[in-house]
Amino acid sequence: MTAVAPKQDAAQRDAPVVSDAGRIRSRWTPWVATARYAILFVLVVFFLLPVYVMLVTSLKDPAEVSVPGMWEPPRSFSLESFRAVWERSEIRTGLRNSVILSVPASIISSLLGAANGFVLSKWRFPGADVVFPLILFGMFIPYQAVLIPLTRFMTDLNLRGGADPTDGLLGLTIIHIVYGLPITTLIFRTYFASISDEIIESSKVDGAGMLRTFFFVALPVAPPAFAVSIIWQFTSAWNDFLFGFVMTARGGWPVTIGLNNIANVQTIPFNQAMAAALLASLPTLVVYVLLGRFFLRGLMAGALKG
Repeated sequence: MTAVAPKQDAAQRDAPVVSDAGRIRSRWTPWVATARYAILFVLVVFFLLPVYVMLVTSLKDPAEVSVPGMWEPPRSFSLESFRAVWERSEIRTGLRNSVILSVPASIISSLLGAANGFVLSKWRFPGADVVFPLILFGMFIPYQAVLIPLTRFMTDLNLRGGADPTDGLLGLTIIHIVYGLPITTLIFRTYFASISDEIIESSKVDGAGMLRTFFFVALPVAPPAFAVSIIWQFTSAWNDFLFGFVMTARGGWPVTIGLNNIANVQTIPFNQAMAAALLASLPTLVVYVLLGRFFLRGLMAGALKG
């Protein structure tokens, strides 16, 4: 009996614990949870470190800015860096051009993607299973692969550079609308597939055609999908550098070109570069704050559709 007792004690220590709610959990659960939160905390800190450097550097007096002291908080807060950046035409004009580019590109591409997704999910037609993969194929074509033929095509249409009255901004907007259609179509097709077919059938019984069903039945229930699509498209168009550099003249440069011009000098003014980066990131942050509550709901829509 005495020889068996230590084994019984060890078995009792390793036995699972039954909580008050009736759930069985291991004795190691608290340690696993602690390790998980510790790892998440380290990842969050690692992610926020560049944001911290950007913020404190932009708020420092220009005389305080140095590479060795970039981690130090400012001894005195100063908005001189923001004033200097705002006086640079490529930043002020670039912010305006990026808004003119990103707002219509995200809205129009989302509306066209909603129409595509609705037809492909609820208004089936012969060949739909072939058309959808062909549309999705556009997601996997890198910018560099189409850059030369696209440049030639937009030049022939007088929608590139100085030949365009908008200095190429109109052509760049069209490019982002078309290039965004595969992902917006995927988002809305997935979302509309989660809507009950009975709703669409009842609208047909009531005499509604495809367009009326789309505008008065499908669109009113699609704000989560629009949130995902607009956030994605707005961020993509706002952060674009390659197409903006190739397709626009000086008057149509987006803000990313201005950021590059600040950093692409022999002596980099780090305080101005950080202040410009902070200003350039604010619009995308505002869009996410306004639409973020719909974001996860739109991403998860259709995930459980059987």
